[in-house]
Amino acid sequence: MGYSEIQFDKDSIFLVTGGAGFIGSNLIEVLLEKGYSVRCLDDLSNGHKSNIEPFLSNEKFEFIEGDITDFDICLSASKDVNYILHQAAWGSVPRSIEMPQYYEKVNVQGTINMMEAAVKNSVKKFVYASSSSVYGDEPTLPKREGKEGNVLSPYALTKKIDEEYARLYHSLYKLDTYGLRYFNVFGRRQDPNGAYAAVIPKFLNQLMNDEQPTINGDGKQSRDFTYIENVIEANLKACKAPSSVAGEAFNIAFGGREYLIDIYEHLTNALGKSIEPYFGPERAGDIKHSNADISKAKEMLGYSPDWSFEKGIEAAIDWYKENL
Repeated sequence: MGYSEIQFDKDSIFLVTGGAGFIGSNLIEVLLEKGYSVRCLDDLSNGHKSNIEPFLSNEKFEFIEGDITDFDICLSASKDVNYILHQAAWGSVPRSIEMPQYYEKVNVQGTINMMEAAVKNSVKKFVYASSSSVYGDEPTLPKREGKEGNVLSPYALTKKIDEEYARLYHSLYKLDTYGLRYFNVFGRRQDPNGAYAAVIPKFLNQLMNDEQPTINGDGKQSRDFTYIENVIEANLKACKAPSSVAGEAFNIAFGGREYLIDIYEHLTNALGKSIEPYFGPERAGDIKHSNADISKAKEMLGYSPDWSFEKGIEAAIDWYKENL
């Protein structure tokens, strides 16, 4: 279970793009704890230097401040690397609707740059972050790979395009690519600030400061909230996956379904608050319900998540209480 037993050659070198971000910094922490050498490539446009400051004194850690839209930087950052965990991207559905050209540049061109650099540097495995947003308006639950609808935002489209390029890079250039369709990841170091912050840290931050949170819509939308530990497991197991399953994309979630209004009530109870939320308009491009079938990842990657929403949310609340 989990990733504690996963081992690589002791001299393995990992490159984590977007490593100063929420998911990237958690991946780096675990890899360094396991004794591997890790490079972090991040332009700090979304990530925070504070997320990687604890690693800067580690002789096996290297930070490269650079942009994935610069191919030369991608090429130099991936030199002598065995595994790339590509997390760098611009997230947020609403923000992508406001700036589609920029999302195309970073999320598509940047990802192609990293895959091309991986081919030129003979990287063993290229594991990249996709998104549950690729399912678009397909209403069937649970969401199952191979049954996608029309995408509803530029962000979702960029992730769909990334998956197609990854399939081509495997079939044409023999790069072992593995797409991880994250479902609403949450946990330690997730940024609670800003207009586009994820809902769980944003709610926690506002409630802890006695502010009234806004729920977009009626609160009856549901999500497969996935704790960060499960995502770490998926990335490491993808690095160990056989070439026979490369070129594929996999749902990465716990396989549960939580309603937003229920989560809000859970958080208020856990923090001892009695603040009623404000119900705002629904957000353009949002999917109403999301719940993952994770059988493909279990079968092909050996993915076996053991952090339920209940277990994860308690750990997240404890972390934010200590760190906000």
